[in-house]
Amino acid sequence: MNNAVSGFSKLSKDEKIDWIAKEYFSSPSEAITLLKNYWNSDEKLQKLHDEFIENTITNFYIPLGVAPNFLINNKYRAIPMAIEESSVVAAASKTAKFWSTRGGFKATVIDTEKIGQVHFIFTGDISKLELFFIQTKAKFFSETESITKNMQKRGGGILDIVLKDKTNLLPNYFQLHATFETKDSMGANFINSCLEQFAKTLREEALVYNLFSITEKNIQVVMSILSNYVPNCLVRAEVSCPIEDLREKHITNPQEFAERFVQAVQIAEVEPYRAVTHNKGIMNGIDAVVLATGNDFRAVEAGIHAFASRNGHYSSLSHAKIENGIFSFWLEIPLALGTVGGLTSLHPLVKLSLEMLEKPSAMELMEVVAVAGLAQNFAALRSLTTTGIQEGHMKMHLNNIINQFEASDDERILIHKHFKKNTISHSAVVDFIENLRK
Repeated sequence: MNNAVSGFSKLSKDEKIDWIAKEYFSSPSEAITLLKNYWNSDEKLQKLHDEFIENTITNFYIPLGVAPNFLINNKYRAIPMAIEESSVVAAASKTAKFWSTRGGFKATVIDTEKIGQVHFIFTGDISKLELFFIQTKAKFFSETESITKNMQKRGGGILDIVLKDKTNLLPNYFQLHATFETKDSMGANFINSCLEQFAKTLREEALVYNLFSITEKNIQVVMSILSNYVPNCLVRAEVSCPIEDLREKHITNPQEFAERFVQAVQIAEVEPYRAVTHNKGIMNGIDAVVLATGNDFRAVEAGIHAFASRNGHYSSLSHAKIENGIFSFWLEIPLALGTVGGLTSLHPLVKLSLEMLEKPSAMELMEVVAVAGLAQNFAALRSLTTTGIQEGHMKMHLNNIINQFEASDDERILIHKHFKKNTISHSAVVDFIENLRK
C-alpha cells in the first residue's frame, strides 16, 4: 500500500492497529491478533507502557537474563541483562565464575563530570566577547539558581562554564562549554534546562552590553544541548592474576594463552576493522545492563565509540599486558548513567533490576556496567584464542534454529543428541530436521 494517513496520532490505539493491519498486511486479522497477544493483561500496567512513547501499538519483548557470581570490589552481584543475542548472558556468567576464584573484578570511578554546550554565532571583536563573558559569568550561575537548587542539595550542580572560540572550524562560531555534576541522575533534563537559561542570559546581557556594537549585540544562539560525549565521566574495570592461575580446562598452557590474549588485544588497538568487532563485544555486555536498568544505551554507545576514536583512529577500548609474571586486563570507558529519574522510577522491570543490584548509586552502576563489558570481552577473546568463537556461540544458537522450525519435544531430544558430536551450522541443523521429518 502507499496511502498517507491524516491525524494518526489522534486515533485510538485500536484504530491505529486497524489502519496498519488493513494497509500493510495480507491477513489483517492475523496481524491484529499477534499485536494484541503481546498486550499485558493488567490494563493499568499496559497503560503505563503505552505512555512511554508515542503511537504505541503493542509491547516488543526482549529477554531479561541474569548473570550471577560477579565478584566486584569483593562483593558478589547478580547482574541483570536485557538482550536478544544468544550466548551473551552465558559468556558473562562463565567469565564471572572464572574470575571469582582469581580475585574478582576491581572497578573504580575516575570522574563523573558531564558536559553541555550553548552553540552560538558572534560577529565582531573577539576580545570584546571575551571581556563580556568574564563580566557576565557570575550571572550565568545566579540566573540558574532556581534550576540548580535541588541538585546542589544533593551535592551536584554546575561545575564551570568556559567560553570556547571555534572560529577555526566555522566562521564566527563560539560555545559556552559547561560542565556539570548530576549525582545519581543521568541529568539530561537538568543540563538542558540550565543550558537554555544560559542562552537566554547570553542574548539578554549582550543586548545591553555597552562595549558591543549593534552587530555584536545580536548574538545568534543556534542551539543549547547536552553532549553525550563525556570523556571526563570515566570508570575503570580490571582483572589480574599470576599467569599460572589462568590454567583451566581450555587453557592448558597459561603462558601461551596469556601471550596470545595480549596479542589479540594489541591487534584491536591498531587495526580498526578488528577494533569495531572487538568493541561490539564489549558493548554486548554494557548495553544489556544499561537497557535493563532503564538508561539510554544509544547515548552510551555514541559516547563510548567517540572515546574509542579520541586519538585520531578507532581503537580497542580494552587493554592487556604481562608484567613480572602477572596477567592484567582492563578498560576505561565514559559512562553517563542514572539510578533516579526517567524510566528508573516508572518501568517495573527497571525497578526490579535496580533492586537486584541492591539499589546502586550512579557511580556503583557505572562500575557494574564497566565490569559487564570487560567480562564479555574476556569471554570473546578467550574463545577466539582457544576453541574459536563459533563452538560456544552455535551451541547457544541451536535452540533458536530449533524454535524457528517449531520442533517437537521428541525432535528436540534427537537434534541435541546428534549435535553433541557433530558440528553445528544453520544448514546442518535444517538438513537434519528435514531428514527427521521424511
